[in-house]
Amino acid sequence: MPSQKRATRSAGLLLFRRPDGASYGSAGFEVLIGHMGGPFWAGRENAAWSIPKGEYGPAEEPAAAARREFEEEFGRPAPDGEWVALGEARQSGGKTVTVWAMEADLDTAAAVPGTFTMEWPRGSGVLREFPEIDRFAWCTPQEAAERLVTGQRIFLDRLREHVEYGRVTPAQDGP
Repeated sequence: MPSQKRATRSAGLLLFRRPDGASYGSAGFEVLIGHMGGPFWAGRENAAWSIPKGEYGPAEEPAAAARREFEEEFGRPAPDGEWVALGEARQSGGKTVTVWAMEADLDTAAAVPGTFTMEWPRGSGVLREFPEIDRFAWCTPQEAAERLVTGQRIFLDRLREHVEYGRVTPAQDGP
């Protein structure tokens, strides 16, 4: 009998902020995204950024995974606030990503990203440590659309619907 591969699932938290004085119904806002670390992404800008997110297993709730992954990747706990469900999207590689948004303002200089270890250069036998996210930036939705990996851009559209029209319902299971 062939083995069945478990579907990979990932969850994340997309922070957004508005300029001083902007309110709901206003188109002006920025999102916090991170440039993926490691040698594969070095020197790339377009489609090399991500919403802080990560994989989780069947025993973990997606919202808990989003909170955990934000802390692992940013190096600080997720701020308190209202979680807005932006839903799921299936990525080209088959992974399903679930994202929440939260209005908050964090200083990107305060980030202390988590790290991962990999053999580099490949085949060298040398293990090196790299940051999961090597830098964070606040971007307009237009800037973020160019920088984010293609499969995550849908969440910008959904967040815009929330900010401009209030069409996305707050998450019921956000921590």
